Amino acid sequence: MGCVFSLPEDKRDVAERAPSTRETSFIEKMKKTGKNIIVFYGSQTGTAEEFANRLAKDAQRYGMKGMAADPEEYSMGELSRLSEIPNALAIFCMATYGEGDPTDNAQDFYDWLQENDDEDLSGLNFTVFALGNKTYEHYNAMGKYVDKRLEDLGAKRIFDLGLGDDDGNLEEDFISWREQFWPAVCEHFGVEASGDESSIRQYELKVHTDLNMNKVYTGEIGRLKSFEVQKPPFDSKNPFLATVTVNRRLNKGGDRHLMHLELDITGSKIRYESGDHVAVFPTNDSALVNKLGEVLGVDLDVVISLNNLDEESNKKHPFPCPTTYRTALTHYLDITNPPRTNVLYELAQYASDPKDQENMRKMASSSPEGKSLYQNWVLDACRNILAILEDMPSLKPPIDHLCELLPRLQARYYSIASSSKVHPNSIHICAVVVEYQTKTGRVNKGVATSWLKNKLVNGHKSTVPMYIRKSQFRLPFKASNPVIMIGPGTGIAPFMGFIQERGWLKQQGKEVGETVMFFGCRHKNEDYIYQEELEDAEKNKVLTQLNVAFSRDQEHKVYVQHHLKKSKEPIWKLIHSENAHIYICGDARNMAKDVQLAFYEIAEEVGGMTRTQATDYVKKLMTKGRYSQDVWS
Repeated sequence: MGCVFSLPEDKRDVAERAPSTRETSFIEKMKKTGKNIIVFYGSQTGTAEEFANRLAKDAQRYGMKGMAADPEEYSMGELSRLSEIPNALAIFCMATYGEGDPTDNAQDFYDWLQENDDEDLSGLNFTVFALGNKTYEHYNAMGKYVDKRLEDLGAKRIFDLGLGDDDGNLEEDFISWREQFWPAVCEHFGVEASGDESSIRQYELKVHTDLNMNKVYTGEIGRLKSFEVQKPPFDSKNPFLATVTVNRRLNKGGDRHLMHLELDITGSKIRYESGDHVAVFPTNDSALVNKLGEVLGVDLDVVISLNNLDEESNKKHPFPCPTTYRTALTHYLDITNPPRTNVLYELAQYASDPKDQENMRKMASSSPEGKSLYQNWVLDACRNILAILEDMPSLKPPIDHLCELLPRLQARYYSIASSSKVHPNSIHICAVVVEYQTKTGRVNKGVATSWLKNKLVNGHKSTVPMYIRKSQFRLPFKASNPVIMIGPGTGIAPFMGFIQERGWLKQQGKEVGETVMFFGCRHKNEDYIYQEELEDAEKNKVLTQLNVAFSRDQEHKVYVQHHLKKSKEPIWKLIHSENAHIYICGDARNMAKDVQLAFYEIAEEVGGMTRTQATDYVKKLMTKGRYSQDVWS
């Protein structure tokens, strides 16, 4: 499957954290360090954490002192005590994950908010910036919930809820909100901005000249040497190195590369269920890393540490240290995504050409001209940090400051394409290699899919650091319930697991309900992936119905929703009379919406409902867990 979600930075790395005797009282910590602003983040892909760090840093520019905080690390019941600190403010940068859920690290905070009706937060000043994506059903549900719930519990909102839309331009939404937010804070507390616009370093560089190389991180996510001596349990802080045993191309033709990989988890004690996600930690292309070293004119093999200037911070380093620049740029930092505006703003001082300096600062402002320059020159042109350095020869930042500013490289999630009932020691991945030409003529490659494509079986380094993330995407508890699966392209991934499992249940003599598959691809002779397996499943009556839409094999494009409408009577009977469960996997922006529309139309045409009734009917199926989506945009 295409990459769905990425791992929270906040979950990355034990090595970056202070020992476990850590203070869990954020109030005591704020008092001790003279902080009056705390920025909590609920982060799944690291963006909310990035925004929280930016806001905490901003506070300094306004004569205040801020700290970013992971709600999982502190006792959130202390929010009512924030009034003990003069001019105190809590900011919440909250991302929504999956189907309107909190991120992993904000789950406990969400539960606490739900359970404590008698909490009095009348002394709490707060504001919320929400991160979401409009293509999803539950747009910014978590941010909206936190904003409303805090107010219900008596807290005082000092600035309006900000809504960031990742389907549009999340960075722009954040900048616009932030630019109005700080003046409102200054006005509320009667303070004046210090006007200090200079760059504020968070970390200081230490170069190690005589360090024992056994003490140097070489790409481990958590514990030093954790890839050499593997100890379960395996999770986001301690991934398992799985060997690639199969890596084959799935499509027979066409210019894309669809691939099927199998990861061996023998001896890992890892358990998974059909529908779960596998998270993999990719590494950046060494050619890109070498080029960065050349452009910056540095020796990438110097051993360094970046140490937090705030000694009280839980985050001692931006990534595991000590390490080399090469390891940091290969394993720990995101060098392929277009950099956010704060990175450009902080790097501007290192451009010797005043025009370059001006443009970089302009791109970080919320002026229409600056926004449009950032949109066109950075985002639309897909310029990563290397492309920016190449196209702005006057820009020569010190590599340590660049490494401080770049975001962490995130884990990538794929829907598992196997069933543990059939493959207990193996996890299957189905993915399409991302590769495209940008407006500047460069070829950009997807980090994870290009890296996976090059994992040769029996080859050197054919291991993948991975762990399992549990999902809500589950087969019905009763095998006799019919299932309707809709998954074009690599959206078929979880359904390969579902089909294997239904076949296994059948072999066990269980009564298995109807199993209906709607698959779609471009051309029958090119990208009809898993054709043999699907046709075998149909022959063996594991699939009771196989519908395949080939969108480009005829004049008019035919998609999965068209086949769904063609089968409207039997489909309606399965849903309305036989308690069928519906599963959709793939693209959220178009396919998932079109399929949902097709279900509304079926409810109207066969079920005799109005559009309002049909919409409510599908919403009820969702609430009951009978309409599940595993979608990405």
